[in-house]
Amino acid sequence: MRSAPEPDAGTHVVPVPSADPHRLPIVRRRGELVRLRRRRAGLPETHPHGRHKRAREEAGSSPRSLGRTLLLLILLLLAGAVAYAMLFMPKQGESGAAGSERTGSAGEASTAPSRTPEPSTGQSAPQSSAPATDTQTDGDPSVADGFTLRKDPEGFQIAVAKGWDRTPKNGSGQVVYAHGDFELIVVPGRDSATMYGGDPMAYQRDKESELQPYRSSSWATATGLRTIEVGGRTMAEGQFTWTDGQGQDLFVRNMAILLNGRYHIVQVRGPEAQRDEVTRFYEQATATYRYTG
Repeated sequence: MRSAPEPDAGTHVVPVPSADPHRLPIVRRRGELVRLRRRRAGLPETHPHGRHKRAREEAGSSPRSLGRTLLLLILLLLAGAVAYAMLFMPKQGESGAAGSERTGSAGEASTAPSRTPEPSTGQSAPQSSAPATDTQTDGDPSVADGFTLRKDPEGFQIAVAKGWDRTPKNGSGQVVYAHGDFELIVVPGRDSATMYGGDPMAYQRDKESELQPYRSSSWATATGLRTIEVGGRTMAEGQFTWTDGQGQDLFVRNMAILLNGRYHIVQVRGPEAQRDEVTRFYEQATATYRYTG
């Protein structure tokens, strides 16, 4: 093959010029251009291996530092949660909830305790317009200071705050004691269990006339509903709120007592902003109500 003749290139082949040694690429070591540029720019030289070593050290230490920081933050959050729970969370037994019903948009109702009355037996008494008389209350622990035990001619006795005025029995069978914005309404045996059923809770919730404003209101609440049985007698009580015709928000405590086949009502009404006073009058009334016939 070495002795073979060269082929005829023809007229269309451009001959390659001979190599110029001054135009060949200059082979330099890695990093030489960088150092050259740094020298020309007047910058100090940095050894590449030293720079890479520091970068590896910084990269190696960053995750450990981040881990320690996260662990410290978690411990601080846990300590803060424990401190908040100890200082601000309510302790067991400090608060409770009562069963409730509501009509329309709900509000709140008081959970003040109530006392259980002990009505006596008897039948409905005829209507009378005679004034109520006060009875001696010395030695009676059920009557608090500021109250007097009044024996009503409609056949019952009840503790009423001193200075309250009595209105004779009206066409709805109600005897009303009132003072200022407060009312004590007593209904001694108007409705019979034969007509309205023998469940005091159902009667109070659905049929009792004194609670018709609650059922008719579009903004009313009912809480603390419960049934009480004492000595073979069954009672139902509850706490109610509604807005009356004058736009006043009322707080009402009510008790319906089924006694000898008839319902007796004890109800106290007052301003919603004075719930404690309503509860005080109600507890005295229900604790001392007796039907005398």
